[in-house]
Amino acid sequence: MAIKVEKVVRVFVYNSVTLPDPGEKLTPDQVRDIYSASYPELANAVVEGPVTKGNEMTYKFVKAVGTKG
Repeated sequence: MAIKVEKVVRVFVYNSVTLPDPGEKLTPDQVRDIYSASYPELANAVVEGPVTKGNEMTYKFVKAVGTKG
C-alpha cells in the first residue's frame, strides 16, 4: 500500500464569499486582520474552524454579535 501525500489548502469564507489564502505562514487571525481592510466588519469577527474536507481546511469568519450603547 502506497502512501499519497497531498498539500492541504486553507480556504477562508465570509458571507458566502471564498477568500484566497494570502500566505501559508499567517495565522487565521492575521488573515482576518488583512481582510479587515477590505471588509471593515471583520475587525471584530470570530474565526471558526477549521473544518477539514478532503485536502481543504475551511475557516469561516463570523461577525461578532453585540449590543450598542
